[in-house]
Amino acid sequence: MFSPFEISKSMPLPSLKPKIDSGPVTPPLPLVMALRRILRPLVRLLLSYSVQFPYLANLLKLTYVEVATREFPLDQKPQTDSRISLLTGIHRQDVKRLRGEMLSESSPPPAVSLGAQLVSRWMGEVIYLDANGRPKPLARLAADGGDASFERLVQSVNKDIRPRVVLDEWLRLGVADVDDKGRVVLRTEAFVPAHGQEEKLFYFGKVIHDHLAASGHNLTTGQSPMLDRCVYFDQLTEHSADQLADYSRTLAAEAMQALNRKALELQQADFGKLKATHRITFGLYFYQANESAEEKQDKSS
Repeated sequence: MFSPFEISKSMPLPSLKPKIDSGPVTPPLPLVMALRRILRPLVRLLLSYSVQFPYLANLLKLTYVEVATREFPLDQKPQTDSRISLLTGIHRQDVKRLRGEMLSESSPPPAVSLGAQLVSRWMGEVIYLDANGRPKPLARLAADGGDASFERLVQSVNKDIRPRVVLDEWLRLGVADVDDKGRVVLRTEAFVPAHGQEEKLFYFGKVIHDHLAASGHNLTTGQSPMLDRCVYFDQLTEHSADQLADYSRTLAAEAMQALNRKALELQQADFGKLKATHRITFGLYFYQANESAEEKQDKSS
Protein backbone atom coordinates (compact mmCIF):
# COMPACT_ATOMS: atom_id res chain seq x y z
CA MET A 1 0.00 0.00 0.00
CA PHE A 2 1.30 3.42 -0.95
CA SER A 3 0.28 6.57 0.83
CA PRO A 4 1.95 9.95 0.27
CA PHE A 5 0.19 11.80 3.07
CA GLU A 6 -0.08 15.52 3.65
CA ILE A 7 -2.36 17.41 5.99
CA SER A 8 -3.86 20.20 3.93
CA LYS A 9 -5.82 23.33 4.67
CA SER A 10 -8.85 21.81 2.99
CA MET A 11 -9.57 19.85 6.17
CA PRO A 12 -12.09 21.32 8.65
CA LEU A 13 -10.18 23.47 11.09
CA PRO A 14 -11.07 24.14 14.74
CA SER A 15 -11.01 27.67 16.07
CA LEU A 16 -7.72 28.87 17.54
CA LYS A 17 -9.68 30.57 20.33
CA PRO A 18 -11.12 27.87 22.61
CA LYS A 19 -14.51 28.38 24.20
CA ILE A 20 -14.08 28.76 27.94
CA ASP A 21 -17.67 29.44 28.98
CA SER A 22 -19.33 26.17 27.98
CA GLY A 23 -17.72 23.78 30.48
CA PRO A 24 -15.52 20.75 29.72
CA VAL A 25 -15.55 19.65 26.09
CA THR A 26 -15.32 16.04 24.99
CA PRO A 27 -12.60 15.89 22.30
CA PRO A 28 -13.41 14.12 19.03
CA LEU A 29 -12.61 10.41 18.99
CA PRO A 30 -10.07 10.67 16.11
CA LEU A 31 -8.10 13.19 18.19
CA VAL A 32 -8.19 10.89 21.22
CA MET A 33 -6.95 7.95 19.14
CA ALA A 34 -4.19 10.11 17.63
CA LEU A 35 -3.11 11.24 21.11
CA ARG A 36 -2.95 7.67 22.37
CA ARG A 37 -0.74 6.72 19.44
CA ILE A 38 1.54 9.72 20.00
CA LEU A 39 1.82 9.10 23.73
CA ARG A 40 2.81 5.42 23.54
CA PRO A 41 6.42 5.93 22.35
CA LEU A 42 6.72 8.94 24.67
CA VAL A 43 5.62 6.92 27.70
CA ARG A 44 7.95 4.09 26.62
CA LEU A 45 10.84 6.58 26.60
CA LEU A 46 9.84 8.02 29.97
CA LEU A 47 9.65 4.60 31.60
CA SER A 48 13.09 3.74 30.21
CA TYR A 49 14.38 6.80 32.09
CA SER A 50 12.36 5.84 35.23
CA VAL A 51 10.14 8.92 34.91
CA GLN A 52 6.93 8.08 36.76
CA PHE A 53 3.44 9.41 36.09
CA PRO A 54 3.25 11.95 38.99
CA TYR A 55 6.29 13.79 37.63
CA LEU A 56 4.89 13.87 34.10
CA ALA A 57 1.46 14.96 35.38
CA ASN A 58 2.97 17.96 37.17
CA LEU A 59 5.08 18.83 34.13
CA LEU A 60 2.02 18.58 31.88
CA LYS A 61 0.06 20.84 34.24
CA LEU A 62 2.88 23.40 34.16
CA THR A 63 2.98 23.22 30.34
CA TYR A 64 -0.79 23.78 30.09
CA VAL A 65 -0.46 26.95 32.16
CA GLU A 66 2.59 28.08 30.21
CA VAL A 67 0.99 27.65 26.77
CA ALA A 68 -2.33 29.17 27.82
CA THR A 69 -0.55 32.19 29.32
CA ARG A 70 1.77 32.87 26.41
CA GLU A 71 -0.21 31.77 23.36
CA PHE A 72 -3.90 32.39 24.16
CA PRO A 73 -4.08 35.99 25.43
CA LEU A 74 -7.15 38.20 25.25
CA ASP A 75 -6.83 41.25 23.02
CA GLN A 76 -5.60 44.26 24.98
CA LYS A 77 -6.26 42.50 28.32
CA PRO A 78 -3.85 40.99 30.83
CA GLN A 79 -3.96 37.26 31.45
CA THR A 80 -5.49 36.52 34.85
CA ASP A 81 -5.22 33.41 36.96
CA SER A 82 -8.99 33.01 36.74
CA ARG A 83 -9.01 33.00 32.93
CA ILE A 84 -6.09 30.55 32.76
CA SER A 85 -7.98 28.32 35.20
CA LEU A 86 -11.11 28.42 33.02
CA LEU A 87 -9.09 27.76 29.88
CA THR A 88 -7.07 24.83 31.23
CA GLY A 89 -9.30 23.29 33.88
CA ILE A 90 -6.51 23.68 36.46
CA HIS A 91 -7.40 25.06 39.90
CA ARG A 92 -6.74 28.79 40.27
CA GLN A 93 -4.41 28.32 43.24
CA ASP A 94 -2.31 25.90 41.20
CA VAL A 95 -2.31 28.33 38.28
CA LYS A 96 -0.94 31.10 40.47
CA ARG A 97 1.83 28.85 41.76
CA LEU A 98 2.69 27.42 38.35
CA ARG A 99 2.83 30.81 36.62
CA GLY A 100 5.69 31.63 38.98
CA GLU A 101 7.49 28.42 37.99
CA MET A 102 7.27 28.71 34.20
CA LEU A 103 10.47 27.55 32.60
CA SER A 104 12.40 29.31 29.89
CA GLU A 105 13.79 27.31 26.99
CA SER A 106 17.22 25.99 27.94
CA SER A 107 20.12 26.83 25.67
CA PRO A 108 21.67 24.00 23.68
CA PRO A 109 24.81 22.29 25.00
CA PRO A 110 27.95 24.10 23.76
CA ALA A 111 28.91 21.14 21.56
CA VAL A 112 25.58 21.40 19.75
CA SER A 113 25.60 25.09 18.81
CA LEU A 114 29.22 25.07 17.65
CA GLY A 115 29.01 21.60 16.10
CA ALA A 116 25.91 22.43 14.08
CA GLN A 117 27.65 25.42 12.52
CA LEU A 118 30.76 23.42 11.70
CA VAL A 119 28.84 20.55 10.11
CA SER A 120 26.74 23.02 8.12
CA ARG A 121 29.87 24.59 6.62
CA TRP A 122 31.54 21.24 6.05
CA MET A 123 28.48 20.00 4.15
CA GLY A 124 27.70 23.27 2.37
CA GLU A 125 30.89 25.00 1.23
CA VAL A 126 32.58 23.83 -1.97
CA ILE A 127 36.08 23.88 -0.47
CA TYR A 128 35.15 21.09 1.95
CA LEU A 129 33.36 18.87 -0.60
CA ASP A 130 34.64 16.18 -2.96
CA ALA A 131 33.80 15.83 -6.65
CA ASN A 132 30.48 14.18 -5.79
CA GLY A 133 29.46 17.01 -3.46
CA ARG A 134 29.98 14.96 -0.30
CA PRO A 135 31.98 16.10 2.77
CA LYS A 136 35.57 15.05 2.19
CA PRO A 137 38.14 14.01 4.81
CA LEU A 138 40.04 17.07 6.04
CA ALA A 139 43.68 17.35 7.04
CA ARG A 140 43.77 18.11 10.74
CA LEU A 141 46.22 21.03 10.47
CA ALA A 142 46.29 24.02 8.14
CA ALA A 143 49.98 23.31 7.57
CA ASP A 144 48.94 20.15 5.73
CA GLY A 145 45.58 21.06 4.20
CA GLY A 146 45.58 24.83 3.94
CA ASP A 147 42.12 26.36 3.83
CA ALA A 148 40.57 22.91 3.31
CA SER A 149 41.64 21.70 6.76
CA PHE A 150 39.82 20.97 9.99
CA GLU A 151 41.83 23.69 11.72
CA ARG A 152 40.67 26.37 9.25
CA LEU A 153 37.09 25.03 9.38
CA VAL A 154 36.95 25.56 13.14
CA GLN A 155 38.60 28.96 12.89
CA SER A 156 36.03 30.06 10.30
CA VAL A 157 33.33 29.65 12.95
CA ASN A 158 35.13 30.46 16.20
CA LYS A 159 38.72 31.65 16.56
CA ASP A 160 38.64 31.41 20.37
CA ILE A 161 38.34 27.61 20.55
CA ARG A 162 41.30 25.40 19.73
CA PRO A 163 40.54 22.92 16.91
CA ARG A 164 42.10 20.11 18.97
CA VAL A 165 39.50 20.65 21.72
CA VAL A 166 36.69 20.44 19.15
CA LEU A 167 38.16 17.30 17.59
CA ASP A 168 38.53 15.56 20.95
CA GLU A 169 34.88 16.32 21.75
CA TRP A 170 33.71 15.10 18.33
CA LEU A 171 35.68 11.88 18.75
CA ARG A 172 34.01 11.39 22.14
CA LEU A 173 30.54 12.01 20.70
CA GLY A 174 31.13 9.81 17.67
CA VAL A 175 30.52 12.65 15.20
CA ALA A 176 33.97 12.41 13.61
CA ASP A 177 36.79 9.92 13.27
CA VAL A 178 40.43 10.03 12.25
CA ASP A 179 41.42 7.78 9.33
CA ASP A 180 44.72 5.96 8.79
CA LYS A 181 46.10 9.06 7.01
CA GLY A 182 45.43 11.27 10.03
CA ARG A 183 42.55 13.09 8.33
CA VAL A 184 39.35 14.06 10.13
CA VAL A 185 36.33 12.24 8.70
CA LEU A 186 32.73 13.31 9.30
CA ARG A 187 31.01 10.10 10.43
CA THR A 188 27.46 11.41 10.19
CA GLU A 189 26.02 13.74 7.59
CA ALA A 190 24.09 15.75 10.12
CA PHE A 191 25.09 16.65 13.66
CA VAL A 192 23.50 13.75 15.54
CA PRO A 193 25.99 12.57 18.18
CA ALA A 194 26.36 8.83 18.63
CA HIS A 195 27.29 8.93 22.32
CA GLY A 196 26.53 12.33 23.87
CA GLN A 197 23.30 11.82 25.81
CA GLU A 198 22.77 15.51 26.60
CA GLU A 199 23.23 16.42 22.94
CA LYS A 200 20.94 13.65 21.69
CA LEU A 201 18.20 14.66 24.13
CA PHE A 202 18.47 18.29 23.02
CA TYR A 203 17.91 17.27 19.40
CA PHE A 204 15.12 14.91 20.40
CA GLY A 205 13.20 17.80 21.99
CA LYS A 206 13.92 20.20 19.14
CA VAL A 207 13.05 17.86 16.27
CA ILE A 208 9.90 16.36 17.79
CA HIS A 209 8.71 19.84 18.85
CA ASP A 210 9.08 21.22 15.35
CA HIS A 211 7.40 18.24 13.69
CA LEU A 212 4.44 18.41 16.08
CA ALA A 213 4.26 22.18 15.66
CA ALA A 214 4.12 21.82 11.86
CA SER A 215 1.38 19.16 12.06
CA GLY A 216 -0.53 21.23 14.61
CA HIS A 217 -0.27 24.29 12.36
CA ASN A 218 -1.86 22.32 9.53
CA LEU A 219 -4.70 21.13 11.76
CA THR A 220 -5.54 24.38 13.55
CA THR A 221 -4.88 27.32 11.22
CA GLY A 222 -6.32 28.51 7.94
CA GLN A 223 -2.89 29.47 6.65
CA SER A 224 -0.93 27.68 3.94
CA PRO A 225 0.00 24.20 5.17
CA MET A 226 3.59 23.42 6.09
CA LEU A 227 5.35 20.44 4.53
CA ASP A 228 4.32 17.30 6.43
CA ARG A 229 4.41 14.17 4.27
CA CYS A 230 5.24 10.52 4.62
CA VAL A 231 5.40 7.38 2.48
CA TYR A 232 3.79 4.28 3.99
CA PHE A 233 3.94 0.65 2.86
CA ASP A 234 2.94 -2.54 4.67
CA GLN A 235 3.03 -6.29 3.83
CA LEU A 236 6.81 -6.28 3.41
CA THR A 237 9.38 -8.82 4.51
CA GLU A 238 12.08 -7.80 6.98
CA HIS A 239 14.65 -8.06 4.17
CA SER A 240 12.67 -5.62 2.00
CA ALA A 241 12.22 -3.25 4.93
CA ASP A 242 15.99 -3.30 5.53
CA GLN A 243 16.62 -2.55 1.85
CA LEU A 244 14.27 0.43 2.03
CA ALA A 245 16.01 1.62 5.19
CA ASP A 246 19.36 1.69 3.37
CA TYR A 247 17.81 3.37 0.31
CA SER A 248 16.14 6.00 2.50
CA ARG A 249 19.51 6.91 4.06
CA THR A 250 20.94 7.52 0.61
CA LEU A 251 18.02 9.71 -0.46
CA ALA A 252 18.02 11.54 2.89
CA ALA A 253 21.72 12.35 2.62
CA GLU A 254 21.21 13.85 -0.84
CA ALA A 255 18.22 15.93 0.25
CA MET A 256 19.88 17.15 3.46
CA GLN A 257 23.08 18.16 1.67
CA ALA A 258 21.17 20.04 -1.06
CA LEU A 259 19.03 21.95 1.44
CA ASN A 260 22.00 22.63 3.69
CA ARG A 261 23.93 24.24 0.81
CA LYS A 262 20.97 26.43 -0.15
CA ALA A 263 20.24 27.42 3.46
CA LEU A 264 23.89 28.31 4.10
CA GLU A 265 23.94 30.45 0.95
CA LEU A 266 20.78 32.34 1.98
CA GLN A 267 21.91 32.70 5.60
CA GLN A 268 25.15 34.33 4.49
CA ALA A 269 23.21 36.67 2.16
CA ASP A 270 20.83 37.59 5.02
CA PHE A 271 23.58 38.26 7.56
CA GLY A 272 23.02 41.56 9.37
CA LYS A 273 19.52 42.22 8.02
CA LEU A 274 16.99 43.43 10.61
CA LYS A 275 14.32 41.07 9.29
CA ALA A 276 16.57 38.00 9.55
CA THR A 277 14.59 36.61 12.51
CA HIS A 278 13.16 33.37 11.09
CA ARG A 279 14.37 29.80 11.58
CA ILE A 280 13.57 26.65 9.61
CA THR A 281 13.75 22.93 10.31
CA PHE A 282 13.74 20.27 7.63
CA GLY A 283 13.74 16.71 8.90
CA LEU A 284 13.64 13.17 7.57
CA TYR A 285 13.05 9.94 9.42
CA PHE A 286 12.54 6.26 8.70
CA TYR A 287 10.73 3.76 10.92
CA GLN A 288 10.07 0.05 10.54
CA ALA A 289 8.25 -2.37 12.81
CA ASN A 290 6.86 -5.88 12.82
CA GLU A 291 3.10 -5.37 12.55
CA SER A 292 2.42 -8.92 13.76
CA ALA A 293 4.29 -8.20 17.01
CA GLU A 294 2.52 -4.85 17.40
CA GLU A 295 -0.90 -6.50 16.97
CA LYS A 296 -0.08 -9.06 19.66
CA GLN A 297 0.92 -6.28 22.04
CA ASP A 298 -2.30 -4.37 21.32
CA LYS A 299 -4.43 -7.48 21.98
CA SER A 300 -2.64 -8.28 25.23
CA SER A 301 -2.97 -4.73 26.55
